[in-house]
Amino acid sequence: MNNHHSAAKQITLTTGMFDILKEQIRKRKVSPKNESQLLIELKNAKQVHRKDLPPNIVDVYKEVIVREINSGDSFTYLFVPPNLARQKHGTISILSEIGLALLGHRVDSIIEWDTPSGEKAYRIESVSDL
Repeated sequence: MNNHHSAAKQITLTTGMFDILKEQIRKRKVSPKNESQLLIELKNAKQVHRKDLPPNIVDVYKEVIVREINSGDSFTYLFVPPNLARQKHGTISILSEIGLALLGHRVDSIIEWDTPSGEKAYRIESVSDL
């Protein structure tokens, strides 16, 4: 298994999401460790128009299945804008911690993220339109 800890994976964001992500960091919405990771990702991010966003990239209005690498547990997230996130519909804000962690990453990427219960690593199994 290749160890890509230091090499930032290039994320792909729509220009709108790029600006939103920068704003979230400015407002200190993530832990310092995750913030430094996001800042590196933003620096190397590729910005595209929404119509040019590849279908395998995590974005708003996507259903994303991730697998936690250590436990093997899989989680499905339905990402929507914050004002549309409803627990009863199973939707989650793209600006939630996990949304910010996955945003812009592609299928098969492994994302490491600092959570309240420690550092976790997730593999993106699939991305599809909601």
